[in-house]
Amino acid sequence: MKTDSLFYKLFQQTPQLLLELADLELLGAENYQFRSEEIKQTSFRLDGVLTPPSEKPNLPLVFVEVQFQVDHGFYSRFFCEIFFYLRQNQPVHPWRAVVIYPSRNMEVSGKLHYSVLLESQQVQRLYLDELAGKPTQSARVRLVQLITEDIKQAPKVAQALIKAIESGELAVDNKAQILEIIETILVYKFPKLSREEIQKMLGYNDISLKETRFYQDVYAEGQQEGIQKGRQEGEQKGLQKGLQKGLQKGQQEGEAKLILRQLTRRFGTLGEDTQNRIKHLNIGQLEALGDALLDFSIQEDVERWLGK
Repeated sequence: MKTDSLFYKLFQQTPQLLLELADLELLGAENYQFRSEEIKQTSFRLDGVLTPPSEKPNLPLVFVEVQFQVDHGFYSRFFCEIFFYLRQNQPVHPWRAVVIYPSRNMEVSGKLHYSVLLESQQVQRLYLDELAGKPTQSARVRLVQLITEDIKQAPKVAQALIKAIESGELAVDNKAQILEIIETILVYKFPKLSREEIQKMLGYNDISLKETRFYQDVYAEGQQEGIQKGRQEGEQKGLQKGLQKGLQKGQQEGEAKLILRQLTRRFGTLGEDTQNRIKHLNIGQLEALGDALLDFSIQEDVERWLGK
């Protein structure tokens, strides 16, 4: 499972997750945006930067790195990237840094040259194995625990999380989004299973299923099909037929919309031709583009990728 890629996708979808993991309780956190940043005239690229709105200069920039491999030059590179970024962009915000490790034994020592930074409040290191299993009333932190869960226990843990959300034990501000992220995590953990099999594994009931974007897309397709075939067939028959015919189309359209939204946030409005080409990609191509866009730094990178 591409764990680091999954983390970055989750941070793009819900930037508050990173702030919550780092215990950064900030007013206006819902306005943060997550993206990667190219450092011009160097070979450096910041994998993740949480950017607050410009009208709130008291909120910090948050640099994030998910480090799942031993890298003896990591801190040298990471701090160089940060300070090059600050020099080139001259942001009005203060800064913080968060490094996410699977465990402490994956971290290499940076005390020789960077002890002042590592021991300061500017840099926070998170170890996921220490987070696993800890009781928490945060649905977002429970999502991270699910990512690190053993594959045999993951379905049971996911079901318990869904049950806690549905019962109101865990308060969430966007239930549909959380349910969708749970499904996405299980798709990463069980790549050979279909979405229907994943949903069955999760024990979705009718209410849960209807609140996911995936279901809503397919439901809309089903309604349209039912109208075209005549009201006499009834809403239920139209929905069933639409679900059968629209399943793949609904998933494809939903993935395309999500990717277009992410690209627009990073590079501004895309050309009509580029948007149409993305909308016509199949599911496999859209998933590949979703992984690749983390490495894009300018809009021309999108064009080059589409021109492959």
